[in-house]
Amino acid sequence: MSDQTNYEKPPADYTDLRAIYINCSLKPTPQQSHTQGLMDRSINIMRKQGVQLDVVRFADHDVATGVYPDMREHGAATDAWPEDLWPRVQAADILVVGTPIWLGEISSLGRQLIERLYAMGSMTNDKGQYIYYGKVGGAIVTGNEDGVKNVARHVLYSLQHIGYTIPPGAEAGWIGPVGPGPSYLDPEAEGPKTDFTNQHVTFMTWNLLHLARMFKDAGGLPSYGNDGNAWQKGERFGFEAYP
Repeated sequence: MSDQTNYEKPPADYTDLRAIYINCSLKPTPQQSHTQGLMDRSINIMRKQGVQLDVVRFADHDVATGVYPDMREHGAATDAWPEDLWPRVQAADILVVGTPIWLGEISSLGRQLIERLYAMGSMTNDKGQYIYYGKVGGAIVTGNEDGVKNVARHVLYSLQHIGYTIPPGAEAGWIGPVGPGPSYLDPEAEGPKTDFTNQHVTFMTWNLLHLARMFKDAGGLPSYGNDGNAWQKGERFGFEAYP
């Protein structure tokens, strides 16, 4: 059994880390969001560690639909993504995507967020790596129907595909009874008292912090074997097409 005296204080300082939480609820501010209620548990842990936090309700922003960096260049009248949201995502070491479950799937705004993240995927950092290398990602999911793992799988696969690193236990979720019923923040649901969810959101938050700390201290991932610019110039990092 673990000796609790080992946990009197965290193992590192996290005050130079930046995290962005993007809530893909379909409800704009100031409507109550159950997803935000669970996200706030994770946010509170990071806030206590002095992490620089940015909390976004995606529905509050006029983000155009599409898979280009600036959809105004492709016919959209307005697009809040390139000037408002993207700089905040790019500055963050940690991204947590929150979404409700609709028909067992990620919300439409969650899918739109992932499409806009994907739109920036060809950008590179100063090592020649894809822009999300050295950043970590997680997912928070709520609903009153089945689908937490399915939605988390969708989010986490998408994030790792574009370059985020996913730590162990990188998702947390809460669901009530299958079918119509109370949601996370409804008093009769007692969502915040659910020990299983509370453990998962705590483990997820700390694993994000630990991995982001490791990346920050190491200067990100080594570029050997993943420098796209070097590959285009002919470097193959030991790969042989016909060994």
